Amino acid sequence: MRQGLASGESLSQTLLVMWTAVREFEDIRYETTDEGQIAKITINRPEVRNAFRPKTVMEMLQAFDLAHEDPKVGVIILTGAGDLAFCSGGDQKVRGHAGYIGEDGIPRLNVLDLQKKIRSLPKPVVAMVAGYAIGGGHVLHIVCDLTIAADNA
Repeated sequence: MRQGLASGESLSQTLLVMWTAVREFEDIRYETTDEGQIAKITINRPEVRNAFRPKTVMEMLQAFDLAHEDPKVGVIILTGAGDLAFCSGGDQKVRGHAGYIGEDGIPRLNVLDLQKKIRSLPKPVVAMVAGYAIGGGHVLHIVCDLTIAADNA
């Protein structure tokens, strides 16, 4: 077993992980390590501080299902794109006066379904939080098994 760092080697070099996109989504990224043991779900809407809309929630539900069903995946990381916000909750520009409307025209956000899914997964979910975690975004990291927060969280 290797002990310590080799001469001239930094800790960040030893922790470099190569991620492979498993499936394409619009609002999120779903990736696994090359070996497939770690899945990473990234809320990929940095232009709105990773706020979620109905499409984001549906894609996250699908990604968590993929990770759950993959026998190689042992742990799931949930994070947000960029370092300004993990997730700023529901996207208020999409909400409207009557609440959130899904792409099918049915009023819903399904964020409670997402929270239940995260809590009931038999695999550990680790939130990597950098920046703001506001409202529903705060709840997302709270329902995870572990939160690792950056200095700016």
